Amino acid sequence: MRSDITKKGIERAPHRSLYKAMGYTDEELERPIIGIANSANEVIPGHIHLDTIANAVKAGVRMAGGTPMEFPTIGMCDGIVMGHQGMKYSLPSREAIADSIEIMVQAYQFDALVLIPNCDKIVPGMLMAAMRINIPTIFISGGPMLAGAYKGKALDVGSVFEAIGQFKAGLIDEKELKNIENLACPGAGSCSGMFTANTMNAMVEALGLGLPGNGTIPAIDARRVRLGKYAGLKIMELLKLDLKPRDIATKEAFENALRMDMALGGSTNTALHLPAVAHEAGIELTIDDFNRISDTTPHLCDMAPAGPYHVQDIDQAGGLPAIMKELSKADLIHLDIPTVTTKTVRENIKDAEIWDNGAIRTLDNPYHKEGGIVFLKGNLAPFGGVVKRTAVDPSMLKSVTKARVFDSEEEAQEAILGGKIKKGDCVVIRYEGPKGGPGMREMLAPTSAIAGMGLDKDVALITDGRFSGATRGASIGHISPEAQVGGPIALVEEGDLIEIDIPNKKIELKVSEEELAKRKQNWKPREPRLKSSYLNRYAKFVQPSFKGAVLEDID
Repeated sequence: MRSDITKKGIERAPHRSLYKAMGYTDEELERPIIGIANSANEVIPGHIHLDTIANAVKAGVRMAGGTPMEFPTIGMCDGIVMGHQGMKYSLPSREAIADSIEIMVQAYQFDALVLIPNCDKIVPGMLMAAMRINIPTIFISGGPMLAGAYKGKALDVGSVFEAIGQFKAGLIDEKELKNIENLACPGAGSCSGMFTANTMNAMVEALGLGLPGNGTIPAIDARRVRLGKYAGLKIMELLKLDLKPRDIATKEAFENALRMDMALGGSTNTALHLPAVAHEAGIELTIDDFNRISDTTPHLCDMAPAGPYHVQDIDQAGGLPAIMKELSKADLIHLDIPTVTTKTVRENIKDAEIWDNGAIRTLDNPYHKEGGIVFLKGNLAPFGGVVKRTAVDPSMLKSVTKARVFDSEEEAQEAILGGKIKKGDCVVIRYEGPKGGPGMREMLAPTSAIAGMGLDKDVALITDGRFSGATRGASIGHISPEAQVGGPIALVEEGDLIEIDIPNKKIELKVSEEELAKRKQNWKPREPRLKSSYLNRYAKFVQPSFKGAVLEDID
C-alpha cells in the first residue's frame, strides 16, 4: 500500500506515535488509508451540509475495511462573490484547490481518495487534482438545492439577479424584490438550475467518476447520504482493482461528458473546465470538439436559466442515466467504457427510463436539434468566443448591433442600470479576461440586469471575461485573444458595428483591417486594477481561455 511508507516498520514508530496522538489504533493503521477531501464550510450554501456527506463516506469506508482520514479544501460561492473584486479570485481558486489536494495526497501518501465538492470551481479543481495524482478516486458531490417558489413560479438565484433589473426598470417594487430574495434559495445545495455547479456535477457523473445520481439527487434527500455511504464502500473496491481516474476519464469519456453537456444545455464555463481537466489527463479537448459534438447532439432538457425546469425535475424524470440511454439510441454515447461503479456505461444505464417527457424529451422531439453550447469565430474572436445558444432568443441568433464599450464590469453595470443601454446595442466588456482581470470574472449581474429590464431579446453582451451558468440571452464570453494581450476586442470603439451570426458560428467587427491596424499602433495594455501577489502570479502564468485558462506548464 502507498500509505505504508508513512506507517510501516521500525523506522516509522514516530509517525505511528503521531497518528496515535489523534486516536488512531494499530488496527486502523494496518488498513488502507483513504483520504477524504471535504470542501465543507460556512460560506457556501452548497457546502454547508457537506460534513453530513463526509460522515456517510467515512462510514462506508469503515464498513469496507478502510481507515478514512479527512482534510479540508477552500471554496468560494460565485453568487456571493459576484459583481465585486472577490470574483477575481474565483477562477484562480480552481488551481489552488487542485494544488492543495496534490500537496495533501502526496504528503500523506493516501492509498485512495474520495473527493467531496459541490460548487463552481471546487468541482473542476478536484477533477484536475484527481487526474494529476491518478490514484483510485471517487467523487460524491453535495447535490443541488431545491428550487424556490413565489406566486406559483419556480425561483432560483438567477431570479434574484434578474429582479434587480426589474426593480430598476420599475416593473416590481421593493417589497416584491424582498419576497423574491427571501424565497429563491430555500436551503442547502448548489444553486438549483443548470448553472455551473450542477453542470460540473453532471460532468462528473457523465465522465464515470461519480456514482449514478451524483449529478441530480437533491442535497437534502436521504438518497444523497446513502450515495455517500456507497461511495465509501466503492472506493475500497476501486483500490483492490487499482482502477484509477485516467483509466476511466479517457477521450471517449470526455466525449460522453460533452454530449451530456449539450443535451442539458449546460453552463458555458464547461468550455473552461473540461479542457483544463482533460489537460491534466494528457488529453487535448478543443473548441472544435465542442462544436462538433454540439452540432450532432440534440438539446433534450429545457433547464433554468433558459427554461422552466430545475435539477430536481431532471432527477424525478429519470436522471442522467435516462438522458444517456436516450442519446445511446442514436449511437451518441460510448457505452463500453469503465466507470467507478466497476461496471461499464452500458451496464449502468440498461434499466434507465424517462419518466417525464417534459423535463427530458426524446430524440424525436428535442427542444433543439443541436446542443446548448457553441463557439463563434471571426475577426473579433480569432480563437473563439462561447455562447449558450439554446438560451438565446431566436430574434437574436442573427443580428447587427452597435458597440457600447466598457473597460470593466462595474462601468457596464452602471450604464445598464442607469438606463443608458438601448435596443440594438451590444455591451462590450473588456479587460476582464484571465490576464486582464486578472482572474476572468463571471458577470451575472450585467446579463441579469439586461434580462430583468426586458432587453435580453434586443441587446447583446460580449466580453473577454466569462458568464455564470445562470446567464441567458445573447451573451458571448471568453473572447480570445483577450484585451490585455492586444486582442481585437481591445480595439473596439464606441459605435462600431458588430455582426453576430450564431447559426453560422461567426462574430465579426465591421471595421476594416487597415483601421484596426491603425488603432493597434496606439494601444497599450492596462495596469492591473487590483494589486495582489496571488493574482499577479496567476496573471503571469495563466493560459488563454480557449486552452481552459490552465497555468503554463513549467518543465
